[in-house]
Amino acid sequence: GTRPIARSDPDTRTMGDVKTVDVAGSLFTNQYCDVKIKGASLSKNPVESGSCFDQTLPMMHRRAGAHPKIDAPVPKYEARSMTHRWPTDKGRASEFLRKGDGDRIKAGVLRKPKPDIGPPKAGAFKPRDNPPNSLFRKVYENGDLPVAVSTGTKNEIAWKVERVDKLDYHHYLPIFWDGVREKEEPYRFLAVKGVEDMLKAGGQKILPVIPQLIVPIKTALNTRDPAVVCIVLQLLQKLVVSADMVGEALVPYYRQILPILNLFKNKNVNVGDAIDYGQRKRTCIGELVLETLQLFETYGGEDAFINIKYMVPTYESCINL
Repeated sequence: GTRPIARSDPDTRTMGDVKTVDVAGSLFTNQYCDVKIKGASLSKNPVESGSCFDQTLPMMHRRAGAHPKIDAPVPKYEARSMTHRWPTDKGRASEFLRKGDGDRIKAGVLRKPKPDIGPPKAGAFKPRDNPPNSLFRKVYENGDLPVAVSTGTKNEIAWKVERVDKLDYHHYLPIFWDGVREKEEPYRFLAVKGVEDMLKAGGQKILPVIPQLIVPIKTALNTRDPAVVCIVLQLLQKLVVSADMVGEALVPYYRQILPILNLFKNKNVNVGDAIDYGQRKRTCIGELVLETLQLFETYGGEDAFINIKYMVPTYESCINL
């Protein structure tokens, strides 16, 4: 059995509201506020994406979340000491500092010496490549998805079926999850809203599809794009509470999901003693990671905490023992 939830813990107050959060609708709302109120510029579509009236150019040579190529200098092997050393320039005799050059450096007359070459930055938090080559985009452009953009006033999509729960979840749900990492409209909205609608109406049809969702989830998280990671975390929260035993079915796949969550766990917004009025936008990755881990522990059974602790060592339990 599962342990009781610590209802007195303030960090668990938002768990009951996960199902009612409209992730896809908030994408347009937040963008409207940024453009109309803050005066931000609209993001332009990538050149390789083409247009909504044409097929996207193939991107077979690029992989989402791939390790970037580092062009920085590498250490050279020294046979005498059998070690790798970073190359340094010997410099000319006129470049050596002499007595009294300190005052000249402060005055800006003499240029500062070049620092020694060191190891390059790891770039752990740097966004990685996210090409527009998702399976969702390809299937949607071929006209094989039963969805279309709704022309109503609400942020909804028009399903071409009578009931969403009659769809083949083994086929369609992984495709919609693969489109979550899209950054261009209407692909992003259709994918996110499609996942929300299918999770809401799926019921017991969601549990058998969990193994097929791990690769799209891992691919979206590996992009390390803050906008994409925030969407994936909110959808993961909806996935955990969508049906019975889903949280426990995700426990064997913590090794694929949690490394990125461990990376962004402490990436919070530091505003000092000011007030953050943008909490409703749910763009703080640190808070979303903590809420997601707490939901994993709450719905993951008795083995969830020890597996979370193995992958995220700084995580503390939110359940009363």
